[in-house]
Amino acid sequence: MPFDRVMTAAVDPLTLAHHGRHTRVLAAEDNPVFQSMLRSMLTKWGYDPIIARDGAEAWRVLAAEDAPRLAILDWMMPGLDGVEICRRVRAAGREPYIYILLLTARTESQDLVEGMEAGADDYLTKPFVAHELRVRLRAGQRILDLQSELVAAREALRVQATHDNLTGIANRGAILDSLRTELSRASRDRRPVAVLMADVDRFKQINDTRGHQAGDEVLREVAHRMKSAMRNYDAVGRYGGEEFLVALPGCDGDGALAQAERICEAIGGEPFRAAGSVFGVTCSMGVSWRDPASPEDADALIREADLALYNAKALGRNRVESYAPELAEA
Repeated sequence: MPFDRVMTAAVDPLTLAHHGRHTRVLAAEDNPVFQSMLRSMLTKWGYDPIIARDGAEAWRVLAAEDAPRLAILDWMMPGLDGVEICRRVRAAGREPYIYILLLTARTESQDLVEGMEAGADDYLTKPFVAHELRVRLRAGQRILDLQSELVAAREALRVQATHDNLTGIANRGAILDSLRTELSRASRDRRPVAVLMADVDRFKQINDTRGHQAGDEVLREVAHRMKSAMRNYDAVGRYGGEEFLVALPGCDGDGALAQAERICEAIGGEPFRAAGSVFGVTCSMGVSWRDPASPEDADALIREADLALYNAKALGRNRVESYAPELAEA
């Protein structure tokens, strides 16, 4: 095979090392001469080459969690050929996307169609000019960059749809979904789930006397303190206005009451600083639970926690009260 065409172009002085931005590129090739050539070219262009000497080794690299996002695969390799690797990568539905360039000596259109249908994004026929490979890699990198931007935009939309704009914690819909998820898991595992309903005491007075900006700062700080006082696997969301809903998986009544007291202490134990002033803020909290819990308990748990919260307000605020059946009767 005439390697001279490739090697001459590989030392093209127009190559700029920064263009590849040190992106990792898998180069799967069983021919030692081509391995050395690809390593040299990719390094010169600023890429970080990972060389695989057969199809099985290439598949292990691409199946790993930190797989490179650009891959150059020779069509014919021992173990697995490049087309089969393409099929496996696409069947796995990997994210982020892996851009695959096939190298082949085949020129029949049916063969090339087979490669593209297997999941290859582009191909080069051997012998190839190095500059052409470089241009194809640039195109692949642009596509990957665009895909990354789309993924980031999609994630931003997801966060916007599921998080409260002011406090950054889950919004009403998302915290209700989290509660239902925990109840379904608890039903399978025969475990308890508790719900806390928290309300910032005299919040309207904060808005009226210190301004709505101070009120917003208070809500943000309350959310921060609540999260800091909770376990990693608990869920908290803004239920509405100055009300917050907390889902506590694996908590029975005693555990839920203890957790509620910790949260209340985290909020009321230190003064708040907002709108240039320092003042105290407290919260009232209602607690309900099921042991074991079931998916059908969501509405009842929220209603019971709300009744307990109103009882805490009636008894003087800045306290935790648990649900009792007589509250519903009253």
